[in-house]
Amino acid sequence: MHQFIYLASQSPRRAQLLDQIGVRHKLLLPRADENAEALEAERPGELPADYVQRVTRAKLHAARMRLKASGLPAAPILCADTTVALGRRILGKPADAAHAAATLQLLSGRTHRVLTAVAISSGRREQLALSVSNVRFAVLPVDVIAAYVASGEPFGKAGAYAIQSAVAGWIAHVDGSYSGIMGLPLYETAQLLRTLGITA
Repeated sequence: MHQFIYLASQSPRRAQLLDQIGVRHKLLLPRADENAEALEAERPGELPADYVQRVTRAKLHAARMRLKASGLPAAPILCADTTVALGRRILGKPADAAHAAATLQLLSGRTHRVLTAVAISSGRREQLALSVSNVRFAVLPVDVIAAYVASGEPFGKAGAYAIQSAVAGWIAHVDGSYSGIMGLPLYETAQLLRTLGITA
């Protein structure tokens, strides 16, 4: 029986979601010499579901190497990655304000998918689950987009938004996992943890 898991994610939302279901965790973050962002680079023609699962596995592999080199006690490792897709197009984290505004304009009045993959490793065992949700925005006025971008909230977020932020007032419909859209699908995560004997 494991007393805790390592969370290999810099996302405070994922830590909060694990707290919500009572899973004890310790952070296992990239070292200064690791290029964590490089793991998220897209490959030409890659479909969103393939992309998010590949990136999650890459993050998990990097975290396993990090733990091995650290001398820290052994424990399961959890990684996750979230992407936003409009059809086959992957809408990643915006590079700047103009990119954020353009992304939100693309999402305005349309339904998009939010895909979050979660992976857990324990010893040599490795398991992955994928959560796919549909989100529909109402038409976003230009001034709403401008104010949201000015707030700084879109940066570091796939699709240039966070569902738990002020822009939620413009989300007309959600079909799927709210926690998955936030960045960690709790049902799938709990299922994976139960296979390791961790009750969540």
